[in-house]
Amino acid sequence: MLNIGDAAPDFTLADDAGAEVSLEGLLRSGPVVLYFYPVDFTPVCTAEACMFRDWTGRLADAGVRVVGISPQGVESKARFKQKHALNFPLLADPDKTVIRAYGAAFLFGLFTRRVTYLIEPGPPGNPGVVADRAVADVTVGPHEAFVQRVLERRSPGVRH
Repeated sequence: MLNIGDAAPDFTLADDAGAEVSLEGLLRSGPVVLYFYPVDFTPVCTAEACMFRDWTGRLADAGVRVVGISPQGVESKARFKQKHALNFPLLADPDKTVIRAYGAAFLFGLFTRRVTYLIEPGPPGNPGVVADRAVADVTVGPHEAFVQRVLERRSPGVRH
């Protein structure tokens, strides 16, 4: 798992519409909340995605984008996004290359952990730096508390 201050590995993955998305490209418009989740359509993953959906507007107002990553393919991402009216990109990592690079794989890489990172733009030669993180495999609460921390960090003195 990446720690605060670690370089965030760059990547390029297909989004829910099949377009290629890179971390470097995402960071051009500011910080990114990058969250890893196990499976589209399961109850906890759906609750987490809907929680991020509900906070996306406030995060955008603070200059932060949300992006979700899991191992299912583009078609699954498109259906999941449409069914739950998700307002942020979902990226497909079927080979779990990015999931492993971010330390979100466990049990010999068979499963994906529920891990959320705040990635800030990095210095030249390094697309991003981990500024904060949350880990909670079976509950969404710590990830929502993470979002609130991000908002406090990006908008000091403003109650959300």
